[in-house]
Amino acid sequence: MITAASATIAAEGGETFHAPGPSIFDLPGIAGSEVTKPMVQLFLAAILVFGFFFMASRKRALVPGKLQFAGEGAYGFVRNSVARDIIGSHDFQKFVPYLVTVFFFILVNNLFASIPFIQFPTFSRAGMAYALAGLSWLVYNGVGIAKHGLLGYLKLQSVPSGVSPAMYPLLVPLEFFSNILVRPVTLALRLFCNMFAGHILLVLFATGGLYLIEHVGGIGYVAGPLAWVLAILVSFLEILVQFLQAYVFVLLNAMYIQGALADEH
Repeated sequence: MITAASATIAAEGGETFHAPGPSIFDLPGIAGSEVTKPMVQLFLAAILVFGFFFMASRKRALVPGKLQFAGEGAYGFVRNSVARDIIGSHDFQKFVPYLVTVFFFILVNNLFASIPFIQFPTFSRAGMAYALAGLSWLVYNGVGIAKHGLLGYLKLQSVPSGVSPAMYPLLVPLEFFSNILVRPVTLALRLFCNMFAGHILLVLFATGGLYLIEHVGGIGYVAGPLAWVLAILVSFLEILVQFLQAYVFVLLNAMYIQGALADEH
């Protein structure tokens, strides 16, 4: 029997399967404190990213070693394929440290979901994704205001060029709403929803497979292992999603910075 309201499945023996829900993301504080696992992961990710680039650049040589080569490759990936290509060769360099940091900070936190004994995506907590999106909002709006002034920037973001003034009453509120207010929300939601959905899907396959084997019997001995195989396949897909979400977040950041610097909207 399947009950939609409670998201449970009852086997013939009376055992009930409770499908994982948002409650699995409510982790208790560590050792009774207010510090939770996602908070620790944020600090751990910051330490790992800083440590990697520090170690990679500590002994720079004309002929790079393996670690320096890896660091230069990682730095160059964001520098060339995101910052320079999107922002443009004139202004991109000063934003490279920020974009590299954000990319690898998100990537490491996303990959935590696939690392044994951690297995929790930090940005499946909406508040953390919104905090990161808020930081991005401050950066690209600050860049635009610094270049054009407050009124000039608001005009560039709210008044589309090449449009008849008769359309302004309709378009200006929409442009302001879209460019100034909605962007950080969509930026955070995209990251949060992907990490949330991927993790809950993996938990569903893993716990569902165990339930089928232990309590259903018969076809459950086939369906249970099949669910675990699907969990493994989804895990590999999740690694790709974790990388893509970090890339998309930074790519959109670069696009917003480029839009804030542009002289025309």
